[in-house]
Amino acid sequence: MILVDTDHATFFKYPDSERGRRLIQRLNAIPQTEVVGVAIVTVEERMRGWLAVIAKEKTAHRQVSGYRELAKLFEFYQEFEIAPFDESAARKFDDLRAQRLRLGTMDLKIAATALVNDAVLLSANRHDFERVPGLRVENWLD
Repeated sequence: MILVDTDHATFFKYPDSERGRRLIQRLNAIPQTEVVGVAIVTVEERMRGWLAVIAKEKTAHRQVSGYRELAKLFEFYQEFEIAPFDESAARKFDDLRAQRLRLGTMDLKIAATALVNDAVLLSANRHDFERVPGLRVENWLD
């Protein structure tokens, strides 16, 4: 499995950019049997962002664009396998947290999800994710 972090997923919106083309070419070159997904935690992060945009607007008319973007988010993630944050990932998260790794909670949950799914995590945040023992992380944007 290949898990796509938010920074990589963003470039699917820009397929004509250099990084977008490079990412799409690399993904097209992998075997069709390889599962490409995102962690549910990644979906949560993106969803929280749009929910915050909606919540801060006081009128319904000003909320329309936030709801539109939230709907686009759901459409976008339908193209991916969603890797759950399940009991195995929660146990792995607790194990990683006990190691006192210097990593944010959400990133640690994404790392735990990748580890329990034996996934390669595609992220430009290699500096932080490489602190996680056993996590395979690659940056396909460079």
